[in-house]
Amino acid sequence: MSLKKRDKRDSPKSKSGSPRKKRESSRRQVACNLLTMFLVFLRSIIDWCIDFVFSFLYEEQKFQLPPVENELLLQSATSIATKIKNKEISCEEVVRLFIERIELVNFKVNAVVDNRFPEAIAEAKLLDKQIAQNEVDFSKKPFLGVPFTSKESTGALGLNFSIGSLKRKHEKAKEDAFIVERLKSAGAILLGVTNVPELCLWSETRNMVFGQTNNPYNLSRTVGGSSGGEAAIVTACGSPLGLGTDIGGSCRMPGFYCGVYGYKLTTGYINTRGMGFRNGKESKTMVSGGPIVKHAEDMLPFIKCLVIPEKLPLLKLDKTHDLKQLKVFYIEQPGDLKVSAINGEMVGAIKKCVRALDEITEVPAEKLENIKQFEKSYVLWRYWMSKEPGNYASDLVNSEGAACWWLETIKVFLGVSQHTLPAIMKLIDMQLPLPKDEWAQEETDKLRKKLTDLLADDGVLIFPPCPTPATYHYTTFFRPYNFAYWAIFNVLGFPVVNVPVGLSRDGLPLGVQIVASTNNDKLCIDVANYLEKQSVIGWEPPFRRK
Repeated sequence: MSLKKRDKRDSPKSKSGSPRKKRESSRRQVACNLLTMFLVFLRSIIDWCIDFVFSFLYEEQKFQLPPVENELLLQSATSIATKIKNKEISCEEVVRLFIERIELVNFKVNAVVDNRFPEAIAEAKLLDKQIAQNEVDFSKKPFLGVPFTSKESTGALGLNFSIGSLKRKHEKAKEDAFIVERLKSAGAILLGVTNVPELCLWSETRNMVFGQTNNPYNLSRTVGGSSGGEAAIVTACGSPLGLGTDIGGSCRMPGFYCGVYGYKLTTGYINTRGMGFRNGKESKTMVSGGPIVKHAEDMLPFIKCLVIPEKLPLLKLDKTHDLKQLKVFYIEQPGDLKVSAINGEMVGAIKKCVRALDEITEVPAEKLENIKQFEKSYVLWRYWMSKEPGNYASDLVNSEGAACWWLETIKVFLGVSQHTLPAIMKLIDMQLPLPKDEWAQEETDKLRKKLTDLLADDGVLIFPPCPTPATYHYTTFFRPYNFAYWAIFNVLGFPVVNVPVGLSRDGLPLGVQIVASTNNDKLCIDVANYLEKQSVIGWEPPFRRK
């Protein structure tokens, strides 16, 4: 009997035990919060030390991109297409202008790694003849005569297709990728292809085939990856249309670092054939193609060109939105401890956009906190990357067997490796354990449902893209997870656009991400267009205007 009484008395359900457990739980929570604050503070100190050291390794930038001689280079692709349609300028003139600009800036930026300039000029001349003879249907060719560039990892017939790998140094694309075909069908003229990291899996654009791409705002800073060459040449006014791909922020990250718009569509609407090793038959993938442009108005017609025609109606891209009814949510610190804290200037960019939207919306913006799944952004992305089709170890050696992580590591230390360090780091990472399937899938579903319910069809989330503006080259090795706030939206498959929000104290681009729920791409675009028209966001050239 006494034993039973003692059991009951000590039971968690007893009145005397409940307050004690609450106090213990409260103490644990306080301890966890204090530990988190300490880790964030420690990480901030380490980040400051890294930047301080690298500031001595890189001299102050003494080179600035030359200003443009022709204002047409500053204009949107849509505006250029209209001028061609109205016969205010010829296709050949436009193509030659952008070729000259590439030749002027590329020796410093190192963005374009292969070109087809003679063929582009010939195509432009042919289009001019067709226009003169009224043989062109402009309604079916929204970008007629407008030049574009594409990342080197996306197949473009006859051009380099190394994907940044020495093993593929002499590979040429045997056909156009689906998205390259689509842009050409819209009348756009391909000028060349741009630099990428080795196999496109690193957040800096550097490889052993073509070297390093530099940020046009400051040559000592990164352009991000993997569409780094695209964003660099677009912001340098060498191309009005940049064709990127995005599996972990690969359009948005370079867009952010280079001060332009980088867009990721709702996943599943673009055929992936020709994107790296993909054949377009993948049943499930996080990757998507997307535009990298200087002006918000170019995103919608660009997206319409890329989407699989049969799927186009599902995206409701012609839908109009009353932004007075818009619901705005925002997050300042998502809380993933693997990622550096969002700095003050970045938080300021978020608040600037929120304030501007608050002026027109009937419901005030709501700040979101304690969404636990965002604290696992990198872990969730890494899990879903492991489910992507393909064999990385085999791809690394161009299907000549499979790369061995420990052997390649030894080669790196001996200085005889044919691969970049990030490529080897990826090999090593693949040997590490993954989270349990059940946990990762459940957490992903929870986050997707939470945001879908919150945003519905009339809400957007203003989200930080990255902790800081563009950092020094190579510092990414000390912050390998700082891309996670881009990557989490690849996991969810949501549409999201990075928009430029002015420059930092150091003259580097700031920005935010605008996120909508699945299939609400048009809402992202409408919000971006509104903010640009209000001069809240927008591209600022990396050179002085004349």
